[in-house]
Amino acid sequence: MTGSPNLETVSTRLQRIAQLAREDPKRALLSLAHHIDIDLLREAYRRTRKDGAAGVDGQTAAAYQENLEENLQSLSDRFKSGRYQAPPVRRAYIPKGSDPSKKRPIGIPTFEDKVLQRAVAMVLEAVYEQDFLDCSYGFRPGRSAHQAIRNLWQGLMSMGGGWILEADIQSFYDTLDHRQLRSFLDQRVRDGVIRRALDKWLKAGVMEGGSLSHPTTGTPQGGVVSPLLSNIYLHEVLDTWFEAVVKPRLQGAAFLIRFADDFVVAFQLESDARRVQEVLPKRFGKYGLSLHPDKTRLVRFEQPGGKAEPEGTQPKEPRSFDSLGFTHFWERSRRGTWMVKRKTAADRITRFLRQLSQWCQDNRHAPIGWQQTQLLSKLRGHGGYYGITGNSKSLGSIHHWVVRIWRKWLSRRTRDSNLTWERFNLLLKRYPLPNLRICHAA
Repeated sequence: MTGSPNLETVSTRLQRIAQLAREDPKRALLSLAHHIDIDLLREAYRRTRKDGAAGVDGQTAAAYQENLEENLQSLSDRFKSGRYQAPPVRRAYIPKGSDPSKKRPIGIPTFEDKVLQRAVAMVLEAVYEQDFLDCSYGFRPGRSAHQAIRNLWQGLMSMGGGWILEADIQSFYDTLDHRQLRSFLDQRVRDGVIRRALDKWLKAGVMEGGSLSHPTTGTPQGGVVSPLLSNIYLHEVLDTWFEAVVKPRLQGAAFLIRFADDFVVAFQLESDARRVQEVLPKRFGKYGLSLHPDKTRLVRFEQPGGKAEPEGTQPKEPRSFDSLGFTHFWERSRRGTWMVKRKTAADRITRFLRQLSQWCQDNRHAPIGWQQTQLLSKLRGHGGYYGITGNSKSLGSIHHWVVRIWRKWLSRRTRDSNLTWERFNLLLKRYPLPNLRICHAA
């Protein structure tokens, strides 16, 4: 690859954009597209995944790289002149949740479209990172789900629990209102070239089975720029509203934790929680969004042993809620004090084991050494997210069932297979599956 990106130039340029946005939070920036030159497109190319499926044009990352400089120059020219035509995304389906019969649609843009979306997202990110609040964590540089989990824990422990408003936005990425999004963008970004590109992506359409459709709401399916546009939308609809309008009117403490479109709000007082629960659907409805009636609920999460419950008694009702793949609950520590603990949510365990069992079934005739390598990779991936302090029991349960699932399908490699536990334990000594370990102090 010739002409490697000038990373220092790109970084300096993005820092300058950030500085301009930070100096005047109410300023709408009119000239940004000139920053998206060949250097920035090369860096966007470097950051774009090369192993993804091809879009509607069938072009792979490897094919695009064969004439990389020419392709990037052509992309730059078409983008800045307004001749770039956003191709439709190819729709595919993947399993949804733990039910194998349910499928979730995903969009697959073309590789070149991903590169340009990445470049535009880098510039917009430099602007909006100066505006976004500390309560949001999803798809932001230097922020992670584990930070959200840790800050949720710290907030609950500091407040002594309280009331948790669990909220689920119905089909958020499909129902986001384009008109409202444009009005939000108007407040900060009015560069004509970038805004035309964003409009083209919003209108590009979806190709499925040879049929092209043009949704009138939602973000570009599978698009690199979609998470950022979603954060911009919810920053205005939820984050700033909660901080500037809601919190000053509350009687007790409260805080919001949002990761992309998933969020929980913790309240010290039940009265505050019920007031916000009542007004929240109206707030979302104003911007074309709705909350799922069955998945939005108020949970009592006060620390046990309060005035209503003498010390030494157990809570009269379950006090737990799910967020970011974990169940959060109260439990006594070894010293006897009440603490908020976290364990892997039951539906996440079910989904992981069901998918792993299907994989073992499909690959039971493959070489055992190769199977072990793949299983280790899957276990490391699971432990890499769920390996947080206090979750050893759930990790041990996962390991327990993975071992049994693997033995089950190895024993069915042939009709007369007789893989007893004695023989399987000998096999495990040669192809071990080590226990999962805690790797996050979240």
